[in-house]
Order: sequence, then C-alpha cells, then structure tokens
Amino acid sequence: MENAASQLEQVRSRIEHAAQIAGRRDDEITLIAVSKTHPAEEILPLLAAGQRVFGENRVQEAQAKWPGLLERFPDTQLHLVGQLQSNKAADAVRMFDQIHALDRPGLVQALAKAMDQVGKKVPCFIQVNIGDEDQKGGCAIHDLPALIAVARDAEIPLSGLMCVPPVGIEPTPFFALLDKLARDHGLTELSMGMSSDYEIAVQLGATHIRVGTALFGARG
Repeated sequence: MENAASQLEQVRSRIEHAAQIAGRRDDEITLIAVSKTHPAEEILPLLAAGQRVFGENRVQEAQAKWPGLLERFPDTQLHLVGQLQSNKAADAVRMFDQIHALDRPGLVQALAKAMDQVGKKVPCFIQVNIGDEDQKGGCAIHDLPALIAVARDAEIPLSGLMCVPPVGIEPTPFFALLDKLARDHGLTELSMGMSSDYEIAVQLGATHIRVGTALFGARG
C-alpha cells in the first residue's frame, strides 16, 4: 500500500508540475487509473490511497471485479476506455460513469437506446483515429463532423474527444490536432495522454489522462 501511495503521489506531482508549466490548475485534470487486467487486490491499495477514478477496457472484466470494490468505495467513478461492442451498450451504461470510445453511428444508436432503457445518461468521448492507423479503432477525422451531429441528434451527452497517438512517434502534433478538432466543434474536454506521455498531454490541454503502468507497474 505504501508503494501504491508513493506511485500515486509521484504521478499527481508530475501532473501538477506539467499544469503549472502550461498555466493551468491541476484540478482541471482528471487522473484515470487504468486498472485493466489488474485484479481487485491490486486495485485496493490505490483506492485506500485516495484514487477514485478508474478505467477499464472491457465491460465483462469490470462486471466481474468492481461490484465488491464499489460497495466498499461507493464514491468511485468508472470509465470505459476500451472499444465497445454495440451488443454490450446496455451493460456499459449500467456499469460506467463515462465512456471514452464512441466511434461509429451504430454505437450511437445502441447507446441512445440503452440510455433510454436504463434511465441513465452517460457522458461520452468520441474516439478519433488521430493517426489514421488501420489497426486502431476510432472515427476517421473526415467523418468526425457527421458523427458529432448524429450523437447530438440522438441526445448523447458529449464530453469531448479522445485519442491514442501512434506508438513511437512524437505525440505533440497529435494532441494539438485533437485540441483543435475539439475547439472547432465546441467540445471542451480532451481524453489524451497515457503513462509515457501524460505530461505532454497536460501541457497541451488534456482534461482526462489515462495512466496504467505508472501506477500499477508493468503487466506480467
């Protein structure tokens, strides 16, 4: 637990420093501890250290390990940060407080239907395929205006835009492009930045950063 608290404090300190450089307040930035693949016993120390926002990649994994944790720490928020299948939309709406992977019109319709059925509006980030990579999910940049319009017509609450830059390439231009796209469409929140580049993301306007390895250590 001491190690978890130390790692959490180190990440928060680096967020604060990056925010200061950019003339921002660190309370403008939400740290999402990405707990995918980590069992409940590895999550508990971070909860005990005060972390209250966590990210999962898969609906089924969250359903399996989070109910008991949420009973003990009911003020915790869960964010879905991985790809979402349309047939899991209702489960995702029930389980999560925010969804970061809205990427296609079919998912808009599935989520809108699920939110009506469940009686819960879940804010969503539209994931943008910012590097135009065939192997990655996300909406193509040229399709973004149409997808935003479809989501707004369906009364999906849009938080902002999310991206995962190409691996091994300087992320700055991709983060800057996501910021421009969000501003062009009147969206104020940016889900960008992970363990290797979250300080750069903070300096370029990130409101939500998704940090796993820097908090939990490398997965075995």
